[in-house]
Amino acid sequence: MSSINNSETFYDAIVIGAGFSGIQQLHFLRDKLGLKTLLLEAGEAVGGTWYWNRYPGARCDSESHTYCFYFSEQILKEWSWSQKYPGQEEILSYLNFVTDKLELRPNILFRTRVAEMNYFQSQNRWVVKSTKGEKFSASYVISAVGCLSSANSPNIKGRDNFQGELYHTGQWPHEKVDFKNKKVAVIGTGSSGIQAVPLIAKSAKELTVFQRTPNFSVPARNADLSKEFLSQFKSKTSYYREKMKAARHGHPWQAPDISVRETLSTEREEILEEAWSKGGLRFRESFGDTLTDLESNKLMSDFIKRKILEIVKDPNKAKILSNFDHPFGTKRPALDTDYFETFNKKNVNLIDIRQDPIQEITNVGLETESQKFDFDMIIFATGFDALTGSLLKMEIIGEGGRRLADDWKDGPRTYLGLQVAGFPNFFIVTGPGSPSVLTNMPQAIDQNVSWITDCISYMKENNFSKIEPKKEFMSDWMEQVQKAVEGTLFPIAKHSWYLGANIPGKPQVFMPYVGGLNQYRKICDDVAATGYNGFQFST
Repeated sequence: MSSINNSETFYDAIVIGAGFSGIQQLHFLRDKLGLKTLLLEAGEAVGGTWYWNRYPGARCDSESHTYCFYFSEQILKEWSWSQKYPGQEEILSYLNFVTDKLELRPNILFRTRVAEMNYFQSQNRWVVKSTKGEKFSASYVISAVGCLSSANSPNIKGRDNFQGELYHTGQWPHEKVDFKNKKVAVIGTGSSGIQAVPLIAKSAKELTVFQRTPNFSVPARNADLSKEFLSQFKSKTSYYREKMKAARHGHPWQAPDISVRETLSTEREEILEEAWSKGGLRFRESFGDTLTDLESNKLMSDFIKRKILEIVKDPNKAKILSNFDHPFGTKRPALDTDYFETFNKKNVNLIDIRQDPIQEITNVGLETESQKFDFDMIIFATGFDALTGSLLKMEIIGEGGRRLADDWKDGPRTYLGLQVAGFPNFFIVTGPGSPSVLTNMPQAIDQNVSWITDCISYMKENNFSKIEPKKEFMSDWMEQVQKAVEGTLFPIAKHSWYLGANIPGKPQVFMPYVGGLNQYRKICDDVAATGYNGFQFST
C-alpha cells in the first residue's frame, strides 16, 4: 500500500497510470525536476498492461534487452532477462524492481481509478476526482494510461446468461484458472488469442476457436538468454540505444533498402526462409517495401500462407486460417509459439464466424447461425479500445467546460500526440497522433516522457505557467498523420483497430503516426529547439 497522506491533495503534477510510461514520468518529474508529484493507479500494484494482462501465454513481442528502460545505466546492468521474449510475470517483476530501485512507491496511490478531471481556468489548476470521491489538484496532469489497456468486451446477445466461467484476456483474474477436463471457447484470434490458444489446448478437454479475421503470425523462436549474450549486451548498451534511436520502429535494426518483387525468386525465398527460421518481428523487416508496395507485400503474404498450409494438416482448417483479407503487416502482426501447430490436435476445433456468425450466448454455451455449442468456459480474446479508450473512460473537461469526448467525436485530434487545444497543461504519453503502437513501446515512451519533462523544465525556467497547442498547428499535424498513412498499405486493412474499426460506433480515423519514431523524434526535437513552435504559453 502507498504511504500517501490522503488529506494532502495539492501537487505540482499528477500522473495517471503505473505502467512503463507512468513509472518513468513520475521518476523524471520528481527526481529530475523536483516537482511534488503524485501517481494515481487503478490497480493494486504497478505494471500497467502487464498487471492486467495475465492470460496464459501473455508475452512481449519485442526482444527483452530492448523492451526496458534505457534512462538508467545502473538499472540496465543490474537486471538480467531470462528469455529473448519475456513473459508477463517477468516483465511485472522487472517493473516492480525498477519501482523499488527508484523508491517510487511513496508517491503512488494504488486502488485509485480516475473518474473525472476538470480544468479551472481562474486558478490554472486541474482537479482530478477518483471513483471513490477523492479529489487531487495539480498544475500539470500527464496521462500514462496506455494505448492497449481498455478491454473490448463484445456486446453479444445473452452474454450475461452464461452459467459457466467467462473471461477476457485483458481482465484476467489473478488466481489460477484451470482448463483441465473443460470444454473451452476462445473468441478472437488477435495477439492475445494467438498466445493463449496453444497453452489452453494443452490441458482443455476440448477447445473451440472462433475466428472472424485470419491473422498473420510469425514464429517467435523464443529461447533462454545465455550469460554470454547478457554480458555482451551490458557492455554495449550505448550501441543498442543509438541503434534504436535511428530506427523507424524503435528496434535495434533497420530494414534493408531492397524490394521484395525486384529480388530474384530464388534469392527472395532464401531470405524469407532464413528470416522465418530466426522468427520474430525482424521477419517483417526482411525487405524495405513490405508496407508500401502491394505486389511486394503479396509475395510476403503468400510465403506465410504457404507456411500455414504446410503446418496445418486439415485442409479446411488451413484454408480458414490463411484466408487473409488484408496485406501482411497492415494489422498488428503477431508472434507465436506453436499456434498453427495447435490446430493439428484432436481436441482443437476452428469455427469461421465470417461464414457462420455468432448469434447469441446461451446459459450453457453459444449458438452460431448453424450450430449450437456447450461450453464450461468462454474466453473473449477480443482486444482493446485502442489509443483512445482509456482516455475517454475518464471525463476530461477543459477550458470553458469543453469535453474531450466531444472534441474527439469525429476522431482524436492532437498536436504531436502530446496535447490537445483547450486542455492546458494536460499531456498524453503515446497518444493518438504519435508512433506509439507501431513501435517498440518503451522507446516511444522514453521519447515522449523526456520531451514532456524538458517542456515543463522550459516552462519553469521561463516563468510560464500554462501551455497548450495552437488549433491550426493541431489541424496541420493531424493532416500530416493522415498523409503519412496514405503512402502505405495500411488503409487497405478496413477492419483494423489502428482505425478503431473493432469498436462499434467509433469514428474510423487512422490513429498512430506511421512516419517512424526516428522521424517523429526529429520533428519533436525541432519543435522544442524553436521555442516550442505550435504551442502557446502564458504566465
